[in-house]
Amino acid sequence: MKKYMTLAFAFMVLTVTAQETKRVWTLRELVDYAIANNLTVKRSTYGVETGEINYRQSKMAMLPSLNANSNYGYNWGRTIDPVTNQFTEQRVNSINMNASSSLLLWNGFRLYYSMKQNETELDAVNEDLMRARNDVILNVITLYLNIVFNKELYLNAQLQLRSTQEQLGQTRKLVEAGSLPRANVLQLESQAASNELTLVQRENALNFSFLQLKQALQLPGSTPMDVEKLEVSIDDNLLLNKTADEIFDIAVQTMPEIKAAQLRKRSSLYALRSTKGNLYPRLNVNGNITTLYSDQRRQFQPDGGFNMETRQIGYVTGSLTPVLADVVTPTGQLILPSRATQFDNNLGKSLGFNLQIPIFNGLQARSAVQRAAISRDLADITLLETTNTLRQTVETAYNDAVAAAKTYSAAQRQVQAADEAYRMNKQRFNLGAINFVEYQVSENDLFRAQSDFLRAKFDFIFRKKVLDFYQGLPIDF
Repeated sequence: MKKYMTLAFAFMVLTVTAQETKRVWTLRELVDYAIANNLTVKRSTYGVETGEINYRQSKMAMLPSLNANSNYGYNWGRTIDPVTNQFTEQRVNSINMNASSSLLLWNGFRLYYSMKQNETELDAVNEDLMRARNDVILNVITLYLNIVFNKELYLNAQLQLRSTQEQLGQTRKLVEAGSLPRANVLQLESQAASNELTLVQRENALNFSFLQLKQALQLPGSTPMDVEKLEVSIDDNLLLNKTADEIFDIAVQTMPEIKAAQLRKRSSLYALRSTKGNLYPRLNVNGNITTLYSDQRRQFQPDGGFNMETRQIGYVTGSLTPVLADVVTPTGQLILPSRATQFDNNLGKSLGFNLQIPIFNGLQARSAVQRAAISRDLADITLLETTNTLRQTVETAYNDAVAAAKTYSAAQRQVQAADEAYRMNKQRFNLGAINFVEYQVSENDLFRAQSDFLRAKFDFIFRKKVLDFYQGLPIDF
């Protein structure tokens, strides 16, 4: 007895623990989690980051370039002193430094239009990101409604089974009392078994719908999960307050796929203008600064003293008689100037303009312009194709919503009629006025009508929300 009590207690603990760890998700939580973890959205996010890099780089390309380099080294043997430009056979320690800058002054606005192209493309990939997010939102809502729908069907199957079991219990009592034949019990037992099978099928469908949602959220299939019950009334929302054309006009202004196609059309135009810049002359201004240092460089440094000596300074005109004079020279020594001194003394600067005129380059520039023109025409086709696809999608969604509204109204009336018929037939069956077959037909009709009503209800809810989505309205319940 203690063993069974221990097992029962352990089972209760596990059941409570499982219930505590099962998270109940709201639709907003499902959407936010799916957007944060969807791989397509992440890929689109990286596309936006790449677009930002390209746009920033194209803006920086319009600024002057600046590069610097420096060389430091030793040379042995016969070499050229970089300062004196003379041969020397001593070891030379030298430093060369150079800085250069270049600015494109004119090239047919090629850089400007390239920058505008990347800016427009950045806006387009942002719209791609919004489209990816919208696709995730629609998918999650579809899976969420599928779960809620299967839950309702599962509860409906439970009610049907419970009703059959209750009727089976009452019939057994009547059979035992001799009021009804035993065949009625056998028929109800068969119906109960059929209802149990239906319940298992509904449970399997519900579990599969949960699995689909978990996979969409990138969650393992074993993750405990439940969703918040949907509470929505659609009795007053059967009428559609806009026509299909009105919804389409709004969708053209709000849908990110249309905006992305429009932006890429504009981007292709900028690309064409940028490519045409290669047909024009290119004018650059270039600047350069250089300096150097050598440890073989020597500079005379006077010490304040003087030497006087007689030197021949020439000859007497018309003769070979030398002319002598006293020459005074300062005294001092040769020293190695400091690096700063040499850098300052050897500083060189240059400024120049470079004009490059394209004459013939194997039709590279002309072919690039032609390819850019084709890309522009393809962008026009893509925009038209995207617009037509959106129109067809909106028209289909509108027709589906209208049909779902009519189906919902008809299913609602069908449930009311089937419920009244079942209530009356149940009373007549209990009184023995009708046989089991007639009673069972009315019961099956009722539960089938309830299932059809649930399907019509959630189908209309989804179709209505799709129309709200194309109008840019928030999808809330």
